[in-house]
Amino acid sequence: MPQVQLIPASAEGALDAAEEAVDLLLDTGRAPGDILVLTTGDPHPWAAHELSFGEAAYWALHAAGDDVFYADAAQVRRAGGRPVVVVAANGGPGDALAAALPVARAGAGALLIVCGETELVNSVLGAGV
Repeated sequence: MPQVQLIPASAEGALDAAEEAVDLLLDTGRAPGDILVLTTGDPHPWAAHELSFGEAAYWALHAAGDDVFYADAAQVRRAGGRPVVVVAANGGPGDALAAALPVARAGAGALLIVCGETELVNSVLGAGV
């Protein structure tokens, strides 16, 4: 079971909080390919840019596993797991976080970081996280 860390953030600030978490992970020696970032609302700008080249090219980057990968939380099953999974609860459908978090938690090898509103995250994961 991975360690779970909550970073309190508003839906508007969740993506920035996730970026800061990724920067800190990289600064402390975590390999870029160890990190998967999932967004529940608008896609991360990197994902939107890479998807503009087509789905096949986008998922080939994931398969290569050389860099941080950003995906929509709805794609959590396809994205699979990595040692560190960062979830940005940045809006989206009301059930997006509830649908993605259990799968993200199962796929996180060592650490699950959730950036979002504390009450929302705790209601999905259970109290005491």
